[in-house]
Order: sequence, then C-alpha cells, then structure tokens
Amino acid sequence: MFGKLFEALYLKVLVNIVIKHATTVVYIELHSKKGSVDNVHNEFDTLEVDEKILEFINNYTKESPYYYITLLDNAKEQGALPTCSKQKFSYYTDLSNCEYRCYKDRWLFYTAKPELYALEKKYKAVGVDFIFSPFVLLAHFFKDKIDATLALYVLIEEVYITLSVFENSELLYSEHINMYAKNSEIDDILLTEEDLENSVEDLDLDIDGSIDLEDIGVDDPVIENLGDIEDLDALEELDEFDESKDAEEELLENAESYQEDVEENFNEDYQRFTLIQSSIANFYKDERYESRFLENIYIADGVGVSSDLKKYFEEEMFLNVYVRHTELDAELCELAKEELGL
Repeated sequence: MFGKLFEALYLKVLVNIVIKHATTVVYIELHSKKGSVDNVHNEFDTLEVDEKILEFINNYTKESPYYYITLLDNAKEQGALPTCSKQKFSYYTDLSNCEYRCYKDRWLFYTAKPELYALEKKYKAVGVDFIFSPFVLLAHFFKDKIDATLALYVLIEEVYITLSVFENSELLYSEHINMYAKNSEIDDILLTEEDLENSVEDLDLDIDGSIDLEDIGVDDPVIENLGDIEDLDALEELDEFDESKDAEEELLENAESYQEDVEENFNEDYQRFTLIQSSIANFYKDERYESRFLENIYIADGVGVSSDLKKYFEEEMFLNVYVRHTELDAELCELAKEELGL
C-alpha cells in the first residue's frame, strides 16, 4: 500500500526503443502524478548504444526512480507456434536453445537465447525491463480483428516481416522473415567495390597518370628538341589525356552507377509481396499446419509502404487488403503500459 502511495508521488517514464535497418528510434512517454502525458521522440543514426542515446535517455530517466526500458525484439531467429503444449513443440521446431512464452494460454512465441542475451547485454548501460515480440505487437495491434476474422495479419518493419494467420484468436500459422537474408540472390547480382576493382585489375590497364619515356622508346635528344617541332598535335593530345579522368576511375564510376540503378529499380514493395506470397504458399502446403483458404490480409505498416503493395495482392492473389499505418515505437509503448497497468 505504502509502495503505491510513494510511487504516485513520482513521474513515470516509459522509454521505448525500436532498432531499424540503420537507425535507432527512441520514444519516451512521461506520465505525471496528475495524470497528464507528454512525449518526446528522437532517431539516431546508429545501431549502437552511443553517448548521444544514453544522454537522451538519461535526461528523462534521472527525473524519477520509476522508469521502464522497453525493446522491440529484433532477433533473426524467432517465431510463434500454434500451441502452448510442451509435448507438441518438437512437432513444429526445436526450442531447446530458445526462450519462449505463452500468449494468453493460446499460442507460443519464442526467441533464440544467444540473440536475446546479446540484446540484453547491448543495452546493459540503460537496462532492459521488457522485450516484446513482434508477434505480440501484431496480435495487440489487430486485437479488434483476430477475435473473429480469419485472415493473414502482417507487420512490416524495415528489416523484418512478421506474419500470422489467426482464426477466432487461434494462431494457425506464423513466420518471421528477414528481407535481406531471404533475398541474398539480389546481392549476388550487385558487385561490391572490391569486385569492381578486381575486375579492373584483370583488364591489365597500366594507367597511373604517368608515362615512362623509356618504355615508348623516346630518347632524351628528342625531348630536348620538342620546342623545334612545328606540329604539336601529339603534345596537345597528351595534355588532354592528362586532364581527362583516369580510365580506371571512370570504369569504376560507371559500374557503381549501374549498381545503384539496379538497387534503385528493385521495388521493395514487390519484394515484400513475393516473400509474403511464398509464406502463404507454405501455409497451404505444410502438413504441420491447419490450412484455411485466405481471403483477407491485414497489414500493419510500420515503414510507409506504397499503394503498389495493396495492388499486388489484389491483382495477383485476389485478396481483400486492409492497410493500417502504425508507429512502432508508440505501439510498443502501449504494450508496456498494458504490462504496467497504466
């Protein structure tokens, strides 16, 4: 009782961290003792817990002993199973090296222990109170739909796609997809800078900006008498060559430009569509899961997808598509508040 009274005298600080592809988002909610709520948001160009992130968080957590650090699980090896029975785990996958929890005694979500411990170690400087699975975030975001509607539910982040099939709140199928790992064949098309340099070297071009006169058989007397030559076209050509771009550099720039064009032209939304389409096909054919014919797909858009993604599903798979935008950091905070009873 006295603990609750003491707690009511202080500000509550909820720090929510979402790790993206190349940046880290920190969203903080401040709950005053009078019941008012304020928030601040910042995005840092790093994946490390550097001094700027620590300073930003500490500026708010130092105001109260009641602060809570929440992370969105970004482990590669994680997933969800349509059971909470330990006797059935092995039917779906090996969880011997995973941490797992049941969600409302209906289904299970898990994460590989090494990745989970690495995440906790990485954020040791700020401390971690909650690590939420994207499967839990997805179920919470669409809680008004999964209770009654058979559909595919998808959470789209910059790096990951988390998807689940629910029917009457029962999980039928799930997958956690790393966009970059699943599309490594694209990387095979794109040459690295080292590959480009090696390719140029293979051409055996000896162009280093200088000309060895001995190699081309020019004697010193000829050079000394260059001033007596009436036609200086050859010399002008040498000057023009010296002022032009180095041939090796130009070849590298052309190849890099081509690489950038390939990357730019590759449609990320179509990439997402093909990955989700492949996952749906797996749901239909994998005998471990109770497949159902899907007509609806609900997408929680955490990155700002284009209208093309919706069109792909409608035109190529004849699905009814519903897209809701979500701020992942704010949605993560909702999970923390629910956990804390705020």
